[in-house]
Amino acid sequence: MGMRIARVAPLHESVPPKYYGGTERVVSYLTEELVRQGHEVTLFASGDSETKARLVAACPRSLRLDKHCQNQMAHHFVMLERVFRRADDFDIVHFHIDYLHFPLNRRQPITHVTTLHGRLACPDLVPLYQEFCDMPVISISNGQREPLPWANWQATVYHGLPAEMYRFRAEPGNYLAFLGRVFPEKRVDRAIEIARQVGMPLKIAAKVDRVDKDYFDSVIAPLLRNSPVEFVGEIGEGEKDEFLGNAYALLFPIDWPEPFGLVMIEAMACGTPVIAYRGGAVPEVMEEGHTGFVVEGLDDAIEAVRPVPELSRKRCREVFEQRFTATRMAHDYVQIFERLINTNQEKLPEAA
Repeated sequence: MGMRIARVAPLHESVPPKYYGGTERVVSYLTEELVRQGHEVTLFASGDSETKARLVAACPRSLRLDKHCQNQMAHHFVMLERVFRRADDFDIVHFHIDYLHFPLNRRQPITHVTTLHGRLACPDLVPLYQEFCDMPVISISNGQREPLPWANWQATVYHGLPAEMYRFRAEPGNYLAFLGRVFPEKRVDRAIEIARQVGMPLKIAAKVDRVDKDYFDSVIAPLLRNSPVEFVGEIGEGEKDEFLGNAYALLFPIDWPEPFGLVMIEAMACGTPVIAYRGGAVPEVMEEGHTGFVVEGLDDAIEAVRPVPELSRKRCREVFEQRFTATRMAHDYVQIFERLINTNQEKLPEAA
C-alpha cells in the first residue's frame, strides 16, 4: 500500500532546475520515482516546477530567476506554514531545506525526516545541531557526517539518477570535460592545468554566479587565453548527455569535502571514467581502477590521464546501474520512511 508523502524543496530553483541545481534535481528524481512506484506524493516547491506529484506552489517561480525577489527567506516561511497546516494529510514529511523547519517540528509533532545536501563543516552549525539533536536526518555520504558525527543520523542514502536519462557510449571521445560551477573550491584552474600538461583539449561547461564573477575574471579568464580550452558556459539537462558521453574523461579536481558529487555518477551513466581528487565523498562514490582514478595531487592527476583507455566504459555504466539509479535511491528512502512511521505509531500509546 502506498504512503502519503510530502516533499519540501528549496525555492531557489524549480524542481527540476532549468540549469544548475543539484539538490532540486535529486528532489525531482526521487519525487517522480516515488510517484511511479504508486505513492501519493505532494511536492511543495516553486510554481514553475514540473512533476507528476501534486504540486503546492509556495511562490510563482524559482527565486533565482525572479528578478523582483529581494527576500528569499520570506517565501520559505510561507511554504512552511502551508506544510504544517496540512501536516495531518501525510504519513511522513521529507524536508530538503536544511534546518529551517526544526523549531516547528518541536512544537507540532509529525513524522518527518530531513536529507542534508550541503557541506556541514561550519562551526556555526555545531550549536544548532546540538540544540536540535533529536531531529532525524539523512546524509548523502558517510563523509558528509564527519563534522557532526553525533547528529541523529538515520541512514546514508546515495543519490540516484533515472536509468534512462543518460545513454551509454562505448567509444571514448578526444577531450577532457569539466562540468559544474566556477568557484574557488571546484578548482577549474586545476582542470585547465591538467589539460595543458597532457596536451588534450578541455571543454568547460560551468555556471558563473554573480558572487564568483570577480574570481572568474581575475583567475580563470586569463588561463583560458592561448590554451586548448573551450568555455561552453552553463548547459541545461538535455545537453549534458552528449557533453559527458562524448568525453575522454571527466575531471573532478575539487579542493573541498564534497558531500556527494552528482556529476561523477552522471559521467558513469554515460560510461565516461572520472579523474577525481580525493576529498569528501569521492572515495565512496568512485571505484578506484574501475570507474576512474582517485588522485592526491596534480602529478597524480596528470599521470592518471594516460591509462584511461585501459578502463572499461561498460564497467562504468554497470557500477552506475548497480549503485546509483533513482530506483535504488527510492527503495532506500521508502525503507527509512516505513521505519520512522512505524516507530512513531508505536510511541502514540505512550503519548496518550
